[in-house]
Amino acid sequence: MASNLFIRRAGIVVFGGAAYAGSALLAYKYLTSGVEDQAETQQNVACGCSYVCNPQRTQRFQNIADEYDKKIGRDEAFMGINLLRRALMHFHAKGTVLEVAAGTGRNLPYYSKSVDRIVLSDSSDQMLEQAQNKIFKLPESDRRRFAVLKADAASLELPDNSFDCVVDTFGLCSFDDPIRVLKEMARVCKPDGKILLLEHGRSHSWEGITNYLDRHAERHAKNWGCVWNRDLDAILEKAPLKLQRVDTWHFGTTYYVVCSPKDT
Repeated sequence: MASNLFIRRAGIVVFGGAAYAGSALLAYKYLTSGVEDQAETQQNVACGCSYVCNPQRTQRFQNIADEYDKKIGRDEAFMGINLLRRALMHFHAKGTVLEVAAGTGRNLPYYSKSVDRIVLSDSSDQMLEQAQNKIFKLPESDRRRFAVLKADAASLELPDNSFDCVVDTFGLCSFDDPIRVLKEMARVCKPDGKILLLEHGRSHSWEGITNYLDRHAERHAKNWGCVWNRDLDAILEKAPLKLQRVDTWHFGTTYYVVCSPKDT
């Protein structure tokens, strides 16, 4: 028992160090790059072109699908995002799972054997093609558990109460109407099922970070199709969800959420 406690504490220390180092690296990267790009973005916004408010910004994923994993992989590793993905899927995903905004399938390695079936859905066929390529490389016994589905998360053509678990990781930032998506996730989730979220948004504890996110939201939306300064607390409050666990990381900008559909 003592050894298990030591291992858990050591894991927390290692994860905390990785999260801190990753946050520092990411902050340095964003604060010291992209000056010309920011100026161009501000000029376009001044002319009436808001990338944050444009629902077509998600088309950006079609253009960056081939390089998406390469571009964000190092940042996620330094920030410990992969550990958060692994923990969320390993401890909470069970049975039949629907993942919305699955993108290139970055959660694919983290589903445990307790998951029988995983449907990876996304509105971008180019992103799903990358996910499909990863599935093809799996052993046949694992490959059979996965399927891909091109679908609009805000209007899922799926039956009510059909999944034991519904997952979204870093998708609420890109949806035009994130509350509507959460309502759809709750609709297709079984009443006793789980909804798992790993998201990023504005910090309510570090004003300087949130100010930076606000100043550069247009540039980030233009380059990544993502609105990274959304108020996740407000979004979760308006969604039909029963929150079971909410943890925040990276100075309050990353949310780890376990919840279930709210009783109607």
